[in-house]
Amino acid sequence: MQWLLDPFTATFVQRALAAGLLVSVLCALVGTWVVIRGMAFMSEAVSHGMLPGVAIAYLAGANLLLGAAASAVVMILGVAWVTTRSRLSEDTGIGLLFVGMLALGVVIVSRARSFAVDLTAFLFGDVLSATRGDLIWLGCAVAVAGAISVVAYRPFVALVFDERKAFTLGMRPRLAHVLLLALVVLAVVASFRIVGTLLVFGLLVAPSATAALCRRSIVSTMAIAVLLGWSATFFGLVVSWHANTAAGATIAGLAVLQFFVVAALGSAASGLRGRAATEGESVRTSLQ
Repeated sequence: MQWLLDPFTATFVQRALAAGLLVSVLCALVGTWVVIRGMAFMSEAVSHGMLPGVAIAYLAGANLLLGAAASAVVMILGVAWVTTRSRLSEDTGIGLLFVGMLALGVVIVSRARSFAVDLTAFLFGDVLSATRGDLIWLGCAVAVAGAISVVAYRPFVALVFDERKAFTLGMRPRLAHVLLLALVVLAVVASFRIVGTLLVFGLLVAPSATAALCRRSIVSTMAIAVLLGWSATFFGLVVSWHANTAAGATIAGLAVLQFFVVAALGSAASGLRGRAATEGESVRTSLQ
């Protein structure tokens, strides 16, 4: 127990834990819809598409969160424009804007003297440097995401399972899709300073995908995803403290590891059930 609790005697690790717990809740609320809807690629593109806005805000001495949000909105509008103005699929538009925005961001950041350090911080974040202001911002983001998820629950459910039926029932699937994209932007923008744009994608998808393997309801999937995110955060900070590894990367790595462990256990259990069923059928056949 002492080995587990030692890291949390430090104030900055306590703040990191609080930030990680809040990020886990936020990512579970949004990530469940992302996984069910099949929007993982869009989420990845948004997280990387923020780089130009962050770079411009950094060089101009402006607020990085505002720059990230503006860049993410431009990314989504660009994808929508490519999709509606051409015969290309949404995936193609996402791929084009993903590469273009990322390249533009790297070009802009390269004009700064501390290019390598700042880009690393953008990609991987620094959960151990979480401040009181970060915790307040994350708390507000969790409250907004929770409120939207509750108010728009029925339209979201209709959208993810049958968009045409949702339109027939008057659920306004296009508006629901826009709200879902707004949630993705909120989650990525609110979390990127803590875990970085590369790692926020892992927390956005991995716990929810792991929870989805249990084939539960949407609400229970969110709850399980929250618990998985919390466990990855806690043990990630413990491992990072004792092994002297990057905290954000360790947390995200454990979140992904959870998925493969649960998937492997589920596959093994299915194999055992299949073998038992086959043997039972063989016994019944021999008795007949």
